[in-house]
Amino acid sequence: MPEGHSIHRIAQQFNRHFVGDVIRASSPQGRFAAGARELDGRTMTEAKAVGKQLFLRFDEDRYLRVHLGLYGAWDFAGEVSAPRFEGSTVADDAEPSLSSIGAPRLTRLRMAEQEDERGLELAGFPPEPVGAVRVRLLTETSVADLRGPTACEVIGPDEVERQLAKLGPDPMVDRGRRGEDRFVANVRSRNVAIGQLLMDQSVVSGIGNVFRAELLFRARLNPHKPGREIPEDQLRELWRDWAKLLKRAVKVGQMLTMDGLSTARREKAIASQADRHWVYKRQGLPCRVCGTHILIEEMAGRNLYWCPKDQA
Repeated sequence: MPEGHSIHRIAQQFNRHFVGDVIRASSPQGRFAAGARELDGRTMTEAKAVGKQLFLRFDEDRYLRVHLGLYGAWDFAGEVSAPRFEGSTVADDAEPSLSSIGAPRLTRLRMAEQEDERGLELAGFPPEPVGAVRVRLLTETSVADLRGPTACEVIGPDEVERQLAKLGPDPMVDRGRRGEDRFVANVRSRNVAIGQLLMDQSVVSGIGNVFRAELLFRARLNPHKPGREIPEDQLRELWRDWAKLLKRAVKVGQMLTMDGLSTARREKAIASQADRHWVYKRQGLPCRVCGTHILIEEMAGRNLYWCPKDQA
């Protein structure tokens, strides 16, 4: 399932190339025909990501809410800015990758499905829909096709507020002490394992399986430790680390969770998932710190990876 950074990057694409334009909405697949008719001819006024949910606002306070789930993806095409990954040249404080290329060009770009992005030159515009496109959003120069989402609906502002009220804080939205305080209070009020709480979107927004494993290892936290038993200062450090990793992932386009890498190792990590993480998908391999074999077990319906020594 796409994690929070992917949705923020998708929102950036909409803000850069769709907000302010009149949108021609359609449902090539046919399953979203009524919703497409409601949006057709409206101007997109805002694109906002909160955790794993995307809210596209149109005039007259109509919103398209999308949750990609496990199999959803957006295809952008036309005059869009394809991200570039240049290994060691991508710094943590670099410009957001969706706007780093400069002038847009005619291209096709897929986003989500775990950041499966590919920029392909287009011969013409708009391109024919590929696959079962639930909704197509078209301007004079850009098009966005949505396939396979878990949720795709047109809602009003009251329903938006109800959806947002269900979500825990997101560091890209709830900046500063307010979001940090909410996170700490949410965790410390629960007698539930921290490894389960981090996957609960009502506790904290945007964390998925990769970031869960990596954040817990970086904090040297046992994933089974109940939230209410974790010291407040340790939870505040965990929140700040999540904010740091999320910001980096939004900019770089990869869940790069290892710090202090040399130029060569950083380039290798950006190119290969096997060289990018501390524990994620490294079951049976030696811990990069202590050499103990990484364990795998199921928690909250997903595979959990952790070091039984460093996170004891």
